[in-house]
Amino acid sequence: QAQLVESGGGLVQPGGSLKLSCAASGRDFSIYGMGWFRQAPGQERKFVAAISWNGSTYYANSVKGRITISRDNAKNTVYLQMNSLKPEDTAIYYCAAGSPYRTPTWTVDGYIYWGQGTQVTVSS
Repeated sequence: QAQLVESGGGLVQPGGSLKLSCAASGRDFSIYGMGWFRQAPGQERKFVAAISWNGSTYYANSVKGRITISRDNAKNTVYLQMNSLKPEDTAIYYCAAGSPYRTPTWTVDGYIYWGQGTQVTVSS
């Protein structure tokens, strides 16, 4: 059974850093495009970053230069390194898997599997 489990969220001060992890199991996720989305209270789930099966990366304009997505296929894990965090980055962050060998999309409906989310709070 396919499963994605996020970890690494927490409370951080503005300007701080966090590294989120997404541990995947139950499928050969090395051939899947993987994405991170976030959802703040009262808002829709929004695209943050994605990485294709062959390592190409894609970012939302709001996070470019501050956030880096990476993957370690040997560990079946996808990471989201977040630096220079701002209060507006506060949200639940979700990991998602798209279709095998397909370019990741920017939309929620382009992903098949989802994790349960991890809370990130940026506050002083």
